[in-house]
Order: sequence, then C-alpha cells, then structure tokens
Amino acid sequence: MAEPGKTKFQVDLRRHLRENEVDDNLTHLICEIAEASKYIINSIRTGDLGVAGTSNLYGEQQLALDVLADRILRKRLDHSRVVANIMSEEMDEIIPISPDCEGKYSVAFDPLDGSSLVDVNLAVGTIVSISAGCDLLQAGRHQVAAMYILYGPRTTLVYSTGDGVHEFGMNNLMEYTLLREDIRIEPKGNLYSPGGQRNLYTPGVEAFVSSLEDRGVKLRYSGGFVPDINQVLLKGRGIFFYPHLNGSPKGKLRLLFELNPMAFLVEQAGGAASDGRTRILDLEPDHIHGRSPVFIGSKEDVALAEEYIRKLDGVEPSIVEKKSKKQASSS
Repeated sequence: MAEPGKTKFQVDLRRHLRENEVDDNLTHLICEIAEASKYIINSIRTGDLGVAGTSNLYGEQQLALDVLADRILRKRLDHSRVVANIMSEEMDEIIPISPDCEGKYSVAFDPLDGSSLVDVNLAVGTIVSISAGCDLLQAGRHQVAAMYILYGPRTTLVYSTGDGVHEFGMNNLMEYTLLREDIRIEPKGNLYSPGGQRNLYTPGVEAFVSSLEDRGVKLRYSGGFVPDINQVLLKGRGIFFYPHLNGSPKGKLRLLFELNPMAFLVEQAGGAASDGRTRILDLEPDHIHGRSPVFIGSKEDVALAEEYIRKLDGVEPSIVEKKSKKQASSS
C-alpha cells in the first residue's frame, strides 16, 4: 500500500523535484517556468489571436500571442534570481540576466511553438532547455534539464533532469501533479509524423518513408512539434522527422530552442535523435538560430533512417543543396 500522501495524483511538481534530489536552484527554476505557463495558457484562452505588427529575425510576422508568451517567460526568468542568461526563439541575441554564473542556470526557450495553430484550436506548447552556468552556445549533451508544456485539451508538463522523463497534469486548481513517471519509448514504432514537402525529400528520406509505409506504420501528424513529440513519448513508440530537403539542407527546426531539449527528453526515455548522420546532442551550434534536420523517436527507426540516408544520399546535406541549385539553373 502506498504511503499516505504518496499516490501519484498527490505528488506535485516541486515535491517530485525535491524527492528526486534536484538542486534547489534548478527546482526553483523549473517551478518558475511552470508558474509562467499558467499565465500563458490564460493568454491562449482569452488573448488576441492577431499579428503583433512586428517581425522576427526570419522575416516572419510575430503573432500577438508569441510576443506575450515571450514577455511572460522572460519576466519570470528575470526575477527568479537563479538565471544567468536567457535566449528566446523570438529574439536575435542572448540576454544577460546576471554576471554571476556560479550556481545559476542559462535558459533557451521557444515561448509558444506552433502558435499559428492557435486560431484553428490545435495544440501548441512551450519548449525549454536548461544549462548550468552562462554558456548557452554548446552541444546539447551539456544540458542539465529540459521540459515542455503542452497546451491542448489538457495542459501537461513533461520534464527531465537526467533521471528519467516524467509527466504532470494541471488540475482544476492550476497545480501540476504527477501523472506518469519514467516514460519509456519502445525500440520500434507504429506511427510516424513527417514534416516537410514530400516532393522535396532526398532519395534516402523517401526510401525510409516508403519502408515505414510498407511495414504498416501509420501517419499521425498534427503540424505541431510539441504535440507530435508528446504523442511519441506517451504512446511509447514512433518517430517524428523534419528532414533535410532538396534546396533546404538544414531542415526547419532550431537546434538550441527545439531540437536539443526534445532530444534530451527522448534519449532519457530510451529513444534516439539524429540529424540523419550525427546524434543531435553532439551537434555544435554555429549560430543562435542554427537549424538542423531531425529524426527523433524509437531507436531502431532512427537508426533505419540513418542507414537509408547513408546508402542513398551518401553526401552531406550541403552538397545536396548545391546539386539541386545546379539542376535548377540548368533547367
């Protein structure tokens, strides 16, 4: 029989972190992000769905919710007293918070991933990467924690501090309580979530997708990175990918804000994450907003993608891009 107060629905986020002996400052930081998410979900429910009248560094119009979610998180992190630097997907530079790095953390985040889906009432999320000290421009294997919050039919929070992956749900008091501990991903999946235009897939990626279809793997794609990764984690099998494309060798997703934290979580659950050739967590960022292809989920499926890419593409993505440009200019 469980001890009084120890059933899974009565363990809140802070208690779970403390029982797992997570550092006090890191516990405080994760809980501050969880608090910020309560204001973000309220903004999604009641806020302006229009454009903000500004553009991000990619030339994309910023939605009002993007800007608001970014402000909510930045303000919370700024006042946490445990953060050295922050880096937002909505900004073009690292924002220093404290010159003192000792015992503090640096945070990279996408405040509202998939925000363009809000006006059609699909799930969106916040993605967070946490590193010790001041250095944010380093390989993802140096992360000390990662988390995401999914704003869907339910609001859930999934985190890892390097000791398994755990899911929490927001109750009617807007408190996060434990739903599931030690989430695991099976080696082979039965669903796939593909990003990018299929007519732009390279031969290796196309052959990989065909092999999944021949195996009877089902296509399940929402158009949102957070809900699709959440699906793979909670179903316990499957693969998400947004590959290198002919003409777009770096794919779409950002390494520091999206791929590193999700790769950390998926690896902690027994899965794998690769750019098609190299482990995502071993990639060295060359720019704040650098992008990378990604294949992430069940370990055997990720390995199969790498095998097809190695055999049929056989070149680095940059060469694929050059070939496609040369073909276009000669046609």
